[in-house]
Amino acid sequence: MKITKLVVHCADTPNDRDVTAEDIHQWHIQRKWAGIGYHRVIRRNGVIEQGRPEYWEGAHVKGYNSTSLGVCLIGRDQFTDAQMQSLERVLRDWKVKYPNADICGHCDLDPHKTCPNFDVKGWWETVNQKELVSDES
Repeated sequence: MKITKLVVHCADTPNDRDVTAEDIHQWHIQRKWAGIGYHRVIRRNGVIEQGRPEYWEGAHVKGYNSTSLGVCLIGRDQFTDAQMQSLERVLRDWKVKYPNADICGHCDLDPHKTCPNFDVKGWWETVNQKELVSDES
């Protein structure tokens, strides 16, 4: 599988409700899918949970599943600092394995979606700017 996109999602659940990868797995099975569609889930406390193995094609972004990995932030539009730190960690790990993959939000690939309700590309640029500054000091 040639990975060209690393896609950030949100669960679109209430911001104050914690949900697990197992919960999402059950929801997706109820929809008659083959289980959880994401490869990683980041809970409200920042814990990173395994979804599908990376070698399994995801079910998270129509038209791109065969060439992407998906990570899902629990919540709708207010993510915790712990979640954002974990998101950075997941994406950095994936970038080591797939250095040419683009990082984007679900909404960047589907104009009918607002998920994950923030500018992933802009956030990633900011994260990388901070790292450059701290590397130089």
